[in-house]
Amino acid sequence: MPADNPTRAKGNALKHVCIIMDGNGRWAKKRFMPRFAGHKAGLSTVRKIVSSCVEQDLQVLTIFAFSSENWRRPEKEVGLLMELFATALTREAKKLHENNIQLRIIGDLDAFSDKIRVLIDKALALTADNDGLILNVAANYGGRWDIMQATQQVARKVEEGLLAVDDINEAIIEDHLSLRGLPEPDLFIRTGGEKRISNFILWQLAYCEFYFTDVLWPDFNKKIFLEAIDSFHARQRRFGRTGDQLKEE
Repeated sequence: MPADNPTRAKGNALKHVCIIMDGNGRWAKKRFMPRFAGHKAGLSTVRKIVSSCVEQDLQVLTIFAFSSENWRRPEKEVGLLMELFATALTREAKKLHENNIQLRIIGDLDAFSDKIRVLIDKALALTADNDGLILNVAANYGGRWDIMQATQQVARKVEEGLLAVDDINEAIIEDHLSLRGLPEPDLFIRTGGEKRISNFILWQLAYCEFYFTDVLWPDFNKKIFLEAIDSFHARQRRFGRTGDQLKEE
């Protein structure tokens, strides 16, 4: 691995990056193009950042592709987004497989058409045995939904006598969330200038480091991504301890 690789630099261990890819529509509007053109350009950026994650030897990348609230957008835009999603599942899954990347889709998939759900199943099956970067794509996902569905699963186990109420702890809840079994996100990036988390992986962001940029997602690139990583490594992550305690370790 190159010596200038930030993940190899002295500092915080970086395993898992999550990104809200905001600004596609505004990027297109600035260029007097339809919003959908921004979403297509954003897909190209996804490819570049996935490639950068592989270069940086990251374990997990989680991207927010379509939230449970995005169904409120104009019907035409939603329809075009679904077409883009279907195309990406077909074309991009093959590229991911060729690069040993494992694709996972997190979210409530019941809302998607039968066609898209079949494509999801095929893409997941194709990449299931890959042991490189894990790419989580959040589609029809909401952080509150994730906690709710995990709570429902735990409640059913209590109802069936498989679990005692007093045995419920954070580890039990985490084991039923969409990102179970994966390292918690270390770095959260949001493009587009907004400074909120928009109902994204709420549980897992508890101790995550945040990085906000005004750059619109289609303009986001490897250079800016590495700047975010450098910012992460420059921070002191205390997890409830004092800075003096960390110096003593």
